[in-house]
Amino acid sequence: MKTQKTGLILLEIVMIILAIVFLFPLFLIFYNSLKSYSEILTNVMALPTHYQFGNYSHVWTLINYPRLFLNNFVITAIAIVGIIAFGSLAAYKLSRTNSRISGIIYMLCIIPMLIPFQSIMITVLKFSKMLHLSDTTWGLGILYWGFGAPLAIFIYHGFVKTIPKEIDESATIDGATTIRLFRSVIFPLLQSVTATIVIIDVMWIWNDFLLPLIMVNGSASTKTLTLAAYTFVGQYTTDWQYAMTAMVMAVLPSIVVFIVLQKHIVKGVAAGAIKG
Repeated sequence: MKTQKTGLILLEIVMIILAIVFLFPLFLIFYNSLKSYSEILTNVMALPTHYQFGNYSHVWTLINYPRLFLNNFVITAIAIVGIIAFGSLAAYKLSRTNSRISGIIYMLCIIPMLIPFQSIMITVLKFSKMLHLSDTTWGLGILYWGFGAPLAIFIYHGFVKTIPKEIDESATIDGATTIRLFRSVIFPLLQSVTATIVIIDVMWIWNDFLLPLIMVNGSASTKTLTLAAYTFVGQYTTDWQYAMTAMVMAVLPSIVVFIVLQKHIVKGVAAGAIKG
């Protein structure tokens, strides 16, 4: 008993150390956002001697924060709706179809998770221009469907397989169509895992940099918050205090969402483990 308690204490110490290591860069960015340019150049590790809260009001006005926040919200909302809709429907159909073709289609759906985005980004850019999806927030949101669906299908597929098929048969006997069956019976059972997928994808899409850089960086009206932070980084000089401030303002909403909804991640994982 004493050995087990000692092991738990050591595990907690290790977890605290790891948490500090991962959170330190965020803390570094935050308190450097409250410094002047000269203070950052003097010692980036030191705490501010004079807190420059005016950095936030300056960046808010300069980048037109409300407009960029709306862009991020539109892109993320469109992306999440499409990923959940197509991912859950595809996973349900594939998990309920026992055939070799179904297995092949499932593998084709999840294999894109293994392909680095950098290897296909030029092709994606040219293809999106052909479909007139570039330089628009809604077009970028649609593109995320393809990049986010593989993981959603993978998670949903394993979860749906744990739901007894007798539920489908009972609903079918009662006269429910496939769409009605999925919407009224199956999808409500996926709430916990859906919440997990939503949180993971919101954190990814909201803070993504590379895809927005090549898709919507051509106009100030379509930029995202992470791209706005990059505008303070120049070839010969960089306004580090404003870049840090803009980065804090960009990631803060997603951090708040994660803190508020983190219990759903634990619930979703635990539900999957219990059902499995």
